[in-house]
Order: sequence, then structure tokens, then C-alpha cells
Amino acid sequence: MVSLETPVCDFGQQAPEFVLPGVDGQVWRRDDCAGPNGLLVMFICNHCPYVKAVRERIVRDTRALMTLGVGSVAIMANDPSDYPEDSFEHMKAVALEYDFPFPYLMDESQEVAKRFGAICTPDFFGYNSALELQYRGRLDESRKETAPAGVRRDLFEAMKQVAETGQGPEHQIPSMGCSIKWRDA
Repeated sequence: MVSLETPVCDFGQQAPEFVLPGVDGQVWRRDDCAGPNGLLVMFICNHCPYVKAVRERIVRDTRALMTLGVGSVAIMANDPSDYPEDSFEHMKAVALEYDFPFPYLMDESQEVAKRFGAICTPDFFGYNSALELQYRGRLDESRKETAPAGVRRDLFEAMKQVAETGQGPEHQIPSMGCSIKWRDA
């Protein structure tokens, strides 16, 4: 397992379009997922210990962001042939178990992840209402273990600022996680 950090936020970069199948049986487009005040795109998977450590917090924070007009979507881009836990069937089970309040989508071709520049799980991309990138940082202090209760909610606070002002914070701490499992070329 390779641990990577996300790069610095490229402020203003436009959110790439996508059309992907969801575990709910629907096909989702980028604009279907956006809220009136922004969009949070998360690259996650089922097997990664970094994601497992924050799944409940992701659900908590995306629910809170919904009340601020920020829509959320999670995309799984790993190649499940080497990681069966990341299969579409397992995605359905995880979404149900954790009651995901957002679409959980499969990027089987991995083209969407490449267009976003996703490199790890979790990898968070926070956009304003014009779908311009304003946040590319961590959820909170959690790593492979869940951080203690009461730590700063970096992602939530940043996206709250984006929802209210259209601008993300200047200082952002990178997310850390497992590398995306790319298919062999």
C-alpha cells in the first residue's frame, strides 16, 4: 500500500464533467450532484484504512453541508480485480451500511479520476457555486486511525466558507491516503 498526499489546491480550476453509474441504479452527472452553493467530490473506496477511519465523519459532514446548499458525491475509481472489497456489489453494501446521503459512483474506466487529477483515497475536491475548485485538503487530523473527537473539521469548515463566500481558505492541509489502484496500461 502506497501512502500519498494530495497536491496544493489549484484555485479556480473547473470541475470536470462526468456521467457515472451509482449504486442506487441511477446514472449521475456532475450537475445532478451539485448544490446551489457548491459541490464536494470525494474519491473514496471500501478497502482503504484511511477511508475506513473517516467514513462516519464523511457522512456526518456531508449531511451538514447539505443544509448549507453544498451537494456531495463519492467516486470509486480503484481497479477491483486486485481489491475485491472495492467491487460494485461491495460498494452497494457499504453505502447501505453507512447510509450514504450522497451518490456513490463507480469510475470503472478510471477516466474521471484522471480528469480530476485524483491520486489517493480519500481525495477531496471542494467547488463553489460556479464549480471552481476552492478546496483540496483533508477531512480532519485522522490518518489510518480516527482522530480524537473534537478535532478541527477542516473539510467542513472550508466548505462552509465556500458556501458562504464562494472562496476557500488560503491555508489547506493535504489529504493523505492510499494510492488509487490504477489498471495496468
